[in-house]
Amino acid sequence: MREPAYYIKTPAQIEGIKKAGIIIYEMFEELETWLKPGLRTIEIEKFCRKFIEERGAIPAFAKVPGYKHATCISINEEVVHGIPSHKKKIKEGDIVSIDAGTILNGYYGDTCRTFAIGKVSRKARKLMNVTKEALERGIQQAVIGNRLGDIGHAIQSYAEKNGFSVVRDFVGHGVGLKLHEPPQVMHYGRPNTGIKIVEGMVIAIEPMINEGTWRVKILKDGWTAITTDHKLSAQYEHSVAITKEGPVVTTRP
Repeated sequence: MREPAYYIKTPAQIEGIKKAGIIIYEMFEELETWLKPGLRTIEIEKFCRKFIEERGAIPAFAKVPGYKHATCISINEEVVHGIPSHKKKIKEGDIVSIDAGTILNGYYGDTCRTFAIGKVSRKARKLMNVTKEALERGIQQAVIGNRLGDIGHAIQSYAEKNGFSVVRDFVGHGVGLKLHEPPQVMHYGRPNTGIKIVEGMVIAIEPMINEGTWRVKILKDGWTAITTDHKLSAQYEHSVAITKEGPVVTTRP
């Protein structure tokens, strides 16, 4: 049976999706005060898994075929899908993107945040701020009657205006009843193109913004993507429900 172009959620389903998403928001709020130089990424993974499970949820990423962890932890030039490791430590000046998903009562949350470890460079801070603002500008376009290209254009134009680039190889997606649903949500593009945005859609918008080139390569582990020029990358992600009142972020209060 052919998968639909997108899934429409009822108000009750959106409430369930919110409950799943808020768990990760609260986890990230604790991580802001807990992360410090010297931590191994596997320690961060264990903290996150415990946090999720203690709240009655299931780590969604651990259900992805071939992946066993609750989080993806990507440092500096790592763009996305960094695998938690006993060998890898975070250090002063790093920027660390932590991506996590939850399943609660059959509903999915998915969100990512980039954290500054101690004092980071001015360029790193600007990259983080621009990525976060680019996401917010994308969310503002997630309204009934717009098209997915309007989201991508808002993100791309803001990032490039600030001298950064938008990763093409990884995109956002529908979310809520599954971790990854149609449609794909590009973080670049032209206005008034793509699928029309309708009430009841829930999409994960997750721009990855690079300091230098947008091009990436996958490491031998088969998961970790890094910038080809080894310059910094940042990522922020929220899951967003489309309602008559406007976009509702389901991964923050």
